[in-house]
Amino acid sequence: MVSEDDLKVVLDELHRLRTRVPQLTGALAAGVDGLVVAHDTPWGDPEGLSALTAAALGVAVRVTDATGNGGFRELLVRGEGGYVATYAAGRTAVLTLLAEGRVNVGRLHLEGRRAGARIGELLDAAEEAARSVRPAGRPLDALSTTPPTRTPRTTSAETRPATGS
Repeated sequence: MVSEDDLKVVLDELHRLRTRVPQLTGALAAGVDGLVVAHDTPWGDPEGLSALTAAALGVAVRVTDATGNGGFRELLVRGEGGYVATYAAGRTAVLTLLAEGRVNVGRLHLEGRRAGARIGELLDAAEEAARSVRPAGRPLDALSTTPPTRTPRTTSAETRPATGS
C-alpha cells in the first residue's frame, strides 16, 4: 500500500514533468494492473486511460519477449493529433504521457525516462516498506503486488518430437 505522502510525491513529480515539457497534455502513473496511482490530467477519465495503458503494456511486453529484445522499457504511439508515450516505472508501475504533435520527441523521452525512474524508485521502495510491516502469520506473497513471473512460451516447433526427415 502506498502512503498518502508517497502519492503526493508522485503527483508532484507529474506536475514538475508537465512544467518541464509544456507540450504535455496529461501525465498518469498507474500500476501494471491498470489501476491509477496518480494523475495530472485535464480530462475526466484517467481510469479508462490507465486500463488501456495496461492492455497496451501487455501487448508491448509480449512483443519484446517474442523478439528477444529483453524487458519492456517504453512504448510510443503517434496519432494524428499527438503522442502517447508509456515508460516503465519500477517493477510494478508505468508512466503514461500525452503530448501535442509539436512536442520534441527527444525531450519527451528524456524527461519521461527520468520521471519514470524516479516514480519507479519511490513506488518500489513503498512496496518494500509495506512488505516489511506485513501482519504476523500472513505469507509474504499474500501482500505482494508484483505480477507473477511469466514462463516463456514454448513454440509448436520446440514441442514436436525430432524426426529423421
